[in-house]
Amino acid sequence: MGRYGGPCRFVRHTAPVNEPLSAVPPMAVSPTAVTLSPLPRLSQAQAPLTEAVEVLNEHGRLETIQIPAERPLTVFVDRRELVTLMTLGAAPELLVLGYLRNQRLVDTAHDIDSITVDWEVGAAAVRTRAGIEDFDRKTARRVVTTGCGQGTVFGGLMDELDQITLPPPAQARISQRALYALLEAIRRQESTYKSAGSVHGCALFTLAGDEVRLELFVEDVGRHNAIDTLAGWMWLRGLGGDDKAFYTTGRLTSEMVIKSAQMGVPIVVSRSGITQMGHQLAGQLGLALFGRATNRHFLCYSGFDRFDSQPALAPVPPA
Repeated sequence: MGRYGGPCRFVRHTAPVNEPLSAVPPMAVSPTAVTLSPLPRLSQAQAPLTEAVEVLNEHGRLETIQIPAERPLTVFVDRRELVTLMTLGAAPELLVLGYLRNQRLVDTAHDIDSITVDWEVGAAAVRTRAGIEDFDRKTARRVVTTGCGQGTVFGGLMDELDQITLPPPAQARISQRALYALLEAIRRQESTYKSAGSVHGCALFTLAGDEVRLELFVEDVGRHNAIDTLAGWMWLRGLGGDDKAFYTTGRLTSEMVIKSAQMGVPIVVSRSGITQMGHQLAGQLGLALFGRATNRHFLCYSGFDRFDSQPALAPVPPA
């Protein structure tokens, strides 16, 4: 790794969360994804996620620590510059794919022929099969969001909220026991944050009654990048969100709520809090939002009808 250190924190799981990573078999592409060919061809660009630097501590001694890498990735669509994303680079092709999906620039993954990332020039070249209709109009309005690293979404997303339909609460819900299992899985997850800090993590879980399965964990400099990467992974496999839950270390802003809803995931859990617009949109869209969620503490901000409360599992409050 040269002067860089730390493994790539892009972890895929297909086994229950209580199994060690060594026991997890290789990822199998879903039957749905197999039948929906051709899927886009993706490069496998690699980049170190951390870098070793010297720091001076409070005792006046030098020590070597790891800090997260951060690099620009300029996205070109059919040779036209679209946006520059600041990213760790854990899974840049999936990040670009999810970004295009969540910006509503392409309708399906099959509209894209290939995504090629070249870290030597810091660029991602996207080739579509038939171009993007009304490209100039769709990219004319930009909204700078509260996302870390100044996230950007293209205007008009509010006009499309009424087109999002989530599964009814009877079909997509989470129990308190499952929520605790999700949080325990996150607590045990190895991460760049634990070794270097300064990053956000997002995870995708499959829910099955009181049990959960961690499907994918990814970290990036911004939570919007991490959730876009999860979205790209789901989209590439043709996965729906009815039995899924998103976890994020970052706050639940309007952007995070909308991106979750766009992927059909009606349950979102955050270690942090929520903004007023995030709360308003969650109520409008019918999402269950859990914030301040660590260990066995949480606050359910919306979507109470998707939550099976089990207060007996909570710690006994202090007298």
